[in-house]
Amino acid sequence: MAEKVWEGELLENRVIIWSPEAVSLYDESGYGKPQPEENPDRLELELIEAAYLIEKGKLKAYVKENGKKKKIDFQKLMEIGSKNVNQFHPQFIVYRDLRNRGYLVKTGYKFGAHFRIYERGVKLKRGPKAPHEHTMAIVQAVAEESAFSLPEMSRAVRLAHNIRATMWWAVCDKEGDVTYYELKRLTP
Repeated sequence: MAEKVWEGELLENRVIIWSPEAVSLYDESGYGKPQPEENPDRLELELIEAAYLIEKGKLKAYVKENGKKKKIDFQKLMEIGSKNVNQFHPQFIVYRDLRNRGYLVKTGYKFGAHFRIYERGVKLKRGPKAPHEHTMAIVQAVAEESAFSLPEMSRAVRLAHNIRATMWWAVCDKEGDVTYYELKRLTP
């Protein structure tokens, strides 16, 4: 049986799948955020998630213009993301790499980083969690030519340690390869 291809509408910096059944993407694979939280009737995807799902052939996106649906392909969504999200391209490369490696990846903005990741096989759930179900690492995606400050890196490491996670600095090169550095704070 063929896997379902979802259809989502681009609204500002999100792609909305207007279907209560789309919540299964969240429940099974951790994509998007069901809205509203109680009795969700839609799934809201970040642009990076939508681009990944389009590239994988699991999502078709459109924008409404004059009451008609206009298709948005992968390349167009990458252009939109690059215009609206700082460092979108390296973030997408890192997101894709982590997803392809089997990690569950969510935004990490509330932790001061691009992403938070969970151990392979973990499903998102509300309420009490077992230790292995908590955030494993927070990830900052950077292009290899990007400049950053040591205080910026230090803040990221401290935030990660505050939530008992590790900090991964994901450096994306021009060829689209990613090198991960785990950063730790030492207290002698």
